[in-house]
Amino acid sequence: MNFYEEALKILKKYFGYSKFRDLQAEIIQNVLEEKDTIVLMPTGIGKSITFQIPSLIFNGLTVVISPLIALMKDQVDGLKSSGIPADFINSSQTGAERQKIKENVLSGKIKLLYVSPEKLMTKDFYLFLKKIKVSLFAVDEAHCISNWGHSFRPEYTKLKFLKHYFEKVPIIALTATADKITARDIIKQLKLENPAKFISSFDRPNLSLKVLIGRDRLTKIANFIKDKPKQSGIIYCLSRKSTESLAKRLNVFGIKAGFYHAGMMREERSKVQEDFIKDNIHIICATIAFGMGIDKSNIRFVIHYNMPKNIESYYQEIGRAGRDGLKSETFMFYSFSDVITYKYFIEKEENKNREIEISKLQRIQEFAEAQTCRRKILLSYFGEFLEKDCGNCDVCKNPPKHFDGTILTQKALSAIYRTKESIGMTALIDFLRGAKRKDFFTKNYHKIKTFGVGKNLRFDEWQSVILQLLNQGLLEIAYDKNHVLQLTEASNKVLFENKKINLVTISEIKSKKQKIVSPKRTITQKEKNFNELFERLRKLRKEIADNEKVPPYVIFNDLTLKELSDIKPTKIEDLTEVSGIGEHKKNKYGKVFIYEIINFITDKILDGVNIKGGTNLLTFKLYKKGLSVDEIAKKRDLKNATIFSHLAKSYEDGEDIDILRLLKKEEIEKIIYAIENVKVENGLKPVFDFLNQEISYGKIKLALIYLSQKNN
Repeated sequence: MNFYEEALKILKKYFGYSKFRDLQAEIIQNVLEEKDTIVLMPTGIGKSITFQIPSLIFNGLTVVISPLIALMKDQVDGLKSSGIPADFINSSQTGAERQKIKENVLSGKIKLLYVSPEKLMTKDFYLFLKKIKVSLFAVDEAHCISNWGHSFRPEYTKLKFLKHYFEKVPIIALTATADKITARDIIKQLKLENPAKFISSFDRPNLSLKVLIGRDRLTKIANFIKDKPKQSGIIYCLSRKSTESLAKRLNVFGIKAGFYHAGMMREERSKVQEDFIKDNIHIICATIAFGMGIDKSNIRFVIHYNMPKNIESYYQEIGRAGRDGLKSETFMFYSFSDVITYKYFIEKEENKNREIEISKLQRIQEFAEAQTCRRKILLSYFGEFLEKDCGNCDVCKNPPKHFDGTILTQKALSAIYRTKESIGMTALIDFLRGAKRKDFFTKNYHKIKTFGVGKNLRFDEWQSVILQLLNQGLLEIAYDKNHVLQLTEASNKVLFENKKINLVTISEIKSKKQKIVSPKRTITQKEKNFNELFERLRKLRKEIADNEKVPPYVIFNDLTLKELSDIKPTKIEDLTEVSGIGEHKKNKYGKVFIYEIINFITDKILDGVNIKGGTNLLTFKLYKKGLSVDEIAKKRDLKNATIFSHLAKSYEDGEDIDILRLLKKEEIEKIIYAIENVKVENGLKPVFDFLNQEISYGKIKLALIYLSQKNN
């Protein structure tokens, strides 16, 4: 068996998926070849699988460096629920518990071990690792290692020791939010050796994007949540005080909401986070301190009560919605007062990256005020070009007027090209407008052909054009090169292939009344059935999860429940066709979910609702409710012979069926007499004909199984 077949087999067996997603197979191949790897892949696309599958193929141990205790526990719970031998070591455990885990590692019972960077660098843990074969180090949330990253963790910078003491062990570094500068710094800090870089598309098309003016936020949020009962969501706030205030005000509206911030006692924070993870609370009002430790896949919406301080933070925070791939919503409330607050904090702190933080603040402000496709802006920030508008953001759904801006675009790009990509935004505008700056004359810029070609536009008009070019991915800012503007691959099509570019005629946000409510529509009976079954399965999932003391999504995620609600499988073997159900989960949870689906179908049929689905098990459930064969056949719109066949199969499978309730004693005697006089191995027809076709095939089949089991 080659690498791909073995990895695919593991994917199906443990994770319940029949094919790899974007770049997963290529990354796994590189890791199995024991090469250093860096992975930039958005949340919800399946980064973890790229080191979890190799860990099951490698002979030794895979050590995963994870930044938060809650995060590693969440991930280990998920792995264990799929039958994967994994565990973690951190400060939340007793010495005896940690020692037991180490013994399991030494005996080869654990393939994946999660640790914090602080624990990894202790002397005793280093000596422990030296006793065993380590096959791979996986550095999760790798942006934490970089000063350029938005969640810098100083202790992460010490991870460079891995290459010194474990030089032959490959490293895979993974992050969902890193621009080009951060990615380069991750490679440098970890001392990765010629790493293969895998950059997946940062597009999350299942997330809708919307920016709203920061007025009347509470009413808008409350109305939105009331339309989404039992759906989980996070509302990010700028300050600790506002998280508490908003949660209290939502509770006044009848919405059960908790709050979370770094100023709370550790026990309080843990309790709130656990309640949210376990679906005891559906709404959390939180600062950015909340989220990195959340692996919850069924968050259906993320609302930013305040604008985040940069696009990386915004992207990571909205990425906590819809990790299961289902449609989810994101809203950002924007107010210029947020910009002022952030600027105050940045300028107040002693920070060598102050100018960079101000620049990044400007980019998120531009995103909030933009009148072009928001997804294009978001993706262009991470170096990705989206050819067409997304159709799933507020701008696309209510587009502004455009004009042909190809010539203006060519002028701007040509100026950057001819100045060898060495000027920033202000200098570019001055260049285009022919400003008589001393440095221009020193560098002979005034002799360049395109100098002054944009005199007809005001400074602010050119500023609007250049911001749109940035947002469309035609330009990018090199923050590590004094913020100069640089061309992208997409620029070449405009400069040399005359690609047409449309620009927006206005630059300000439209001042109109905005709502965050979904459009109302008539729900069909099929949708009602789907929703009702989904709720029953969600309730069952919650009961199982509470009993096992794990989050509900560890049992099955929402996507799996929705597939179950849609397909309505009634046989255990059918579960292998449902995504997210591997062998371990099928054997552990399959029967109870199948029976809940059968109970639902049975209840619907008994209520007179026409619903597809059901086999012999459904027939058996109706039989157990006291219905006769005639009644079951009528309810299911099937022939009596088919119902008898279903019951025969159930009886053969060991279900409790009273044969004498279905067959008369004299019928059994006649069938016995018939099989003594004909060859049953030739099929049931000889018996049927011998009995003058007076006893149905279904009854004959049931009697044969009954007699066979009785004789045995």
